[in-house]
Amino acid sequence: MGNPKQKWTSEEEEALRAGVAKHGTGKWKNIQRDPEFNPYLFSRSNIDLKDKWRNMSVSVTGQGPRDKSRTPKTKASSDAPAAQLSTPQTSAPPAPVAHDASTDSIVDDSAKSCAPKYNALIFEALSALKEPNGSDITAILRYIEQRNEVPQNFRRLLGSRLRRLVAQEKLEKIQNCFRVKEDNLFETKTPIPNQKDVRPRPPLSADHIIAVDTVEAAAAAAASQVAEAENKSYVAAEAIKEAERISNMAEDTDSQLQLLKDIFERCSGGEIVIMA
Repeated sequence: MGNPKQKWTSEEEEALRAGVAKHGTGKWKNIQRDPEFNPYLFSRSNIDLKDKWRNMSVSVTGQGPRDKSRTPKTKASSDAPAAQLSTPQTSAPPAPVAHDASTDSIVDDSAKSCAPKYNALIFEALSALKEPNGSDITAILRYIEQRNEVPQNFRRLLGSRLRRLVAQEKLEKIQNCFRVKEDNLFETKTPIPNQKDVRPRPPLSADHIIAVDTVEAAAAAAASQVAEAENKSYVAAEAIKEAERISNMAEDTDSQLQLLKDIFERCSGGEIVIMA
C-alpha cells in the first residue's frame, strides 16, 4: 500500500532481495526493521513488500505462452490396422478336415478331467453285465445311459476311453467286445476309486479352546489399541493444521496493524494518505 503510484527503484528491489535472502519469505517486518535495509525500505509497508516480492517472483519464474516448447503431435496412422484387417479376407478358407480315428483322441484329451469317472462307469458296467467273452460298446453304452446322465457325444468318448484302457492293458478286446483282464479284476470291486477315507477329527480339548479364546481376545485388544492410536494421530494432525492457520492469521493481522500505525503516524503529521 502507501502511495501506489510510486515506482520501485532498483536500490529498493535489491534491498528487498537481500532482505528475503537474509530473513526469509514472509518476514517483512524483520526486513523493514533491519538497519541494513531500512534506509531503502522505510517508505514501504509490509503489504508493499509482500506484493512486490510476489510480482518479482512471478516475473523471474513465469514463462509466457510463447516460451513453451511445442512438440508436434504425431497422429497414429490408420493404414497399418486396415492392412492387417484386410489380410484375413484375402487368405484362402481352411481346408476341410476329414474325420478319422484321431478325432476320438482329441475328444478324449478334452475330457481328461472326467476320465476317472468314465473309467469307473466302464468297470461297473462290465462287472454288472458279466459276459464271459466281454460286452460290446452298445451294451456298455446302454447300461451307463440307463443309470447316469451323459453328454450327447458320450458314445465317441466311450469308444476313446475303451481304446485307451486296452492300450493301458487294463482291458482286453476280443473281436468287438471288451472285458476286464484277470490281473485288474480287483478294480471292479471299487466303482468309485476317487472316494477318500474321511476320518472324524478328534474333539478339541478344554485347554485348546481356552487358548483360542485368549488369542482372539488379545487380537481384539490389539485392534482396539491400533484404532485408538490412529484416532489420536488424526487429532494431532488436525491440531497442527489449526495452529498453522492461526499463525498465518496472526502474521496477516500484524501486517495490517503495522499498516494502520503507519497511516495514523502520517495523518498525525499532517500528511494526506491516499488509499487505493
